[in-house]
Amino acid sequence: RPRPRRSTRTPPASPGAAGAAGLWLIILAGQWWFLLIGASAVLAAWGYTGGKHPYGYLGLGDLFVFIYFGLVATLGTTFTQASRLSATAWCAAVAMGLIACALLMANNLRDIPTDEVAGKRTMAVRLGDARARLAYAGEIVLAYAVMVFAVPENPWVLLVLCSLVLAVPAVRTVLRTQQMRALIPVLRQTGFLSLAFALLLVVAAVMAA
Repeated sequence: RPRPRRSTRTPPASPGAAGAAGLWLIILAGQWWFLLIGASAVLAAWGYTGGKHPYGYLGLGDLFVFIYFGLVATLGTTFTQASRLSATAWCAAVAMGLIACALLMANNLRDIPTDEVAGKRTMAVRLGDARARLAYAGEIVLAYAVMVFAVPENPWVLLVLCSLVLAVPAVRTVLRTQQMRALIPVLRQTGFLSLAFALLLVVAAVMAA
């Protein structure tokens, strides 16, 4: 049997910095009920790998990543700034959540052999190598497709298409490369894709305003 190796999963962003930024937005907006959402996010972060039955190893990590890195992060930030949620905000939230899930899928895809040995039933393990690769590609494609619904409200969102220069190589690598080591650059590419996508959405919002 293959020998389990030490996990090389990408570490999360600093909880302290994220919490401070979130608290500052809550204070500025006066939306104190957001503290409950923040508390749920902390519990969700702990539950991913904490406790006797971490949900991250039961195939539910992707769902929670979509909810908190996509919907909660994007819609929550938007609401504290604009006190309303537009169609563009919803599309952006879904798109960012899908890209975050793609990043997780790429990481878990690389770890399928060792996760199987360790008994970790991530979504990638449950899907299997071939379908996990298709899932990664599908999440990236859907992230761009969903933004079409925001065009009538803000045509500037088409700027996100500029980030395809990062998306295409990553998807090509995942679909064509069978060597697990070759997937390591995909993590970096997908991370930069998430950042570029978000920044282009900011530019789109500024241009529309």
